[in-house]
Amino acid sequence: MIDWDDVRYFLAVARGGSVRAAAGHLKVNHATVLRRIAQLEERLGAHMFEKLPSGYRLTATGEEVLEFAEQMEASSHRLETRVFGRDQGVRGLLRVTLAPPLATHLLMPDFAEFARLHPDIEMEVLSSGALANLTNRDADVAIRVVYDRKTLPLNLHGLKGPELFSGVYMSRDRLAAWRAGAPDPVRWIVISSHGIPDWASAGEVRTTGVPFAVTDAEAQIVAVRQGLGMTTLPCFVGDADPLLARVPGADLHEHGTLWLLTQGETRKTKRVRLFTEFLSHKLAAYGPLLAGLSVSSD
Repeated sequence: MIDWDDVRYFLAVARGGSVRAAAGHLKVNHATVLRRIAQLEERLGAHMFEKLPSGYRLTATGEEVLEFAEQMEASSHRLETRVFGRDQGVRGLLRVTLAPPLATHLLMPDFAEFARLHPDIEMEVLSSGALANLTNRDADVAIRVVYDRKTLPLNLHGLKGPELFSGVYMSRDRLAAWRAGAPDPVRWIVISSHGIPDWASAGEVRTTGVPFAVTDAEAQIVAVRQGLGMTTLPCFVGDADPLLARVPGADLHEHGTLWLLTQGETRKTKRVRLFTEFLSHKLAAYGPLLAGLSVSSD
């Protein structure tokens, strides 16, 4: 019999292209990956990989094995989610994935409240914008902004939440200085620069052609608080920050709709149902804030 764990290691190397990448993905050491691959090759009586300067490449036999290994993986995931879906206890692990600003600036107090209400549920909040495969149980619940409902995968179950809007913001002090005629240039602040964005010239405040680029949302918020210039932020971030104000004349921009997404059998578990019902009520209450209707623009 082939050990499924050996197959998992084989898949990790095949997908990562190296033992190092596989070890990092599986959170084991280099030697463990090599030992598992050697065990699989010995059992099958064939070499799965060629070791090249650029990494590990599948042999012809390895290519054939890969097809069956992926089928084994899919069957394993289906079995796991089927059994998981019958678990009606409120004890166990609950993984939730969402974009970092939603976790940091909006929903963490609600997650904390849910955790206090259900002390036997172990929560893991995956604060990342990366795609999560719910079928493979990368997460149990995904909170995502969906631009078009038609793009939702057919195998996912969704609870529709409020619409999400963004606005253009600058620090209140910098806005007051601009109104007073301060000569300091106003920069446009972006996470990544691909030319001057439309919002940089849409309002009453004009920006210099020199951008200020950062690599993440938290740095973006700190930069605009420092009075460097203006940037676009979700309304639930900008309107809730007492140091920021909307840029006069700049319109709100609709990003899409927030959805609570779950998959097949997973959504039938009691802890997942408790969480999605709890959070859907919270999101509904946040509707005006998310839509930018909680304050009037300056």
